[in-house]
Amino acid sequence: MLYKLAQKALFATDPETAAHLALEGLKVGRFSGATGLLCPRPRLPVTCMGLEFRNPVGLAAGLDKDGDYIDALGNLGFGFIEIGSVLPRPQPGNPKPRVFRLAKANAVINRLGFNSKGVDHTVRALEKRSFDGILGVNIGKNRNTPVESAADDYLHCMEKVYRYADYITVNISSPNTEGLRDLQGKAYLDGLLASLVDGRDRLADQHGVRRPLAIKIAPDLEATEIEVMAESIANNNIDAVLATNTTLARDGVQGLPHANETGGLSGAPLKPRADQVLSQFRDALPEEIALIGLGGITRGQDAADKIALGASLVQFYTGLIYSGPGLVVDSVKAIAQTNEA
Repeated sequence: MLYKLAQKALFATDPETAAHLALEGLKVGRFSGATGLLCPRPRLPVTCMGLEFRNPVGLAAGLDKDGDYIDALGNLGFGFIEIGSVLPRPQPGNPKPRVFRLAKANAVINRLGFNSKGVDHTVRALEKRSFDGILGVNIGKNRNTPVESAADDYLHCMEKVYRYADYITVNISSPNTEGLRDLQGKAYLDGLLASLVDGRDRLADQHGVRRPLAIKIAPDLEATEIEVMAESIANNNIDAVLATNTTLARDGVQGLPHANETGGLSGAPLKPRADQVLSQFRDALPEEIALIGLGGITRGQDAADKIALGASLVQFYTGLIYSGPGLVVDSVKAIAQTNEA
């Protein structure tokens, strides 16, 4: 009920402003103790990527791009939080407006374009973190970095955040940076992953701790592309695959206001496509490579569906907008019931 009242006020303004207001409100709530009292911290322990998670439900990257709200978001009961995408250099992203609600479909289209304050800002935020859950840092490349040099950007960010992150996600699937999804293809993927694993192993020796390395992939993939990607991911011993990012398809939203806006579609209409790709990757990958399921979770059963398809963990962001923090508890409960069945 409280969230529905807040949602009504937030939906009266544009989506990007609403997100900022909500994050600032959570920060105030954390300092006052309100969110800690109102939001349970459900326990359903799970081990994944060699890490111990309080529960398998996480916040997807995209809401807290720079790490400014880690502790505030940590009060919502998530078992883990992922921030980013973090870039080597500050970048404004695309012109506004660049985020659009499709409320009738519980969906959002965004073309933010990797707006980022840069990795040095994020490192300063990470140094102040008090959140005691698992924290992932999602890294990307700057728009003006050629695809051929993308590994340099990812390695730069990895080196900067390595000591602070519990795991690192490499985003090669945002549809809003020209050429980024080319990194998923055969021409680039194997070389990129080999470079990243070599860099991670060097940093592991330097810091005395091995951080798991995950890859975030797109839902807009053919079966043959999935097979090629899975082979490269397995050959390079990547720890996890996040399936999936937003889609360029418009299934389920045709005819709605804003449906023709350029950008990636997230929310409920993405679920069938994201679930299919998740299932295909589970079939194609060795069991020891974990899957993190996201895309279309707006109710607890959606999260449980992804666990049933082979995911060890789940994430959402758009679902938080439409369903509120109660979705964390609902998802944990539904996953627990699936595990018991």
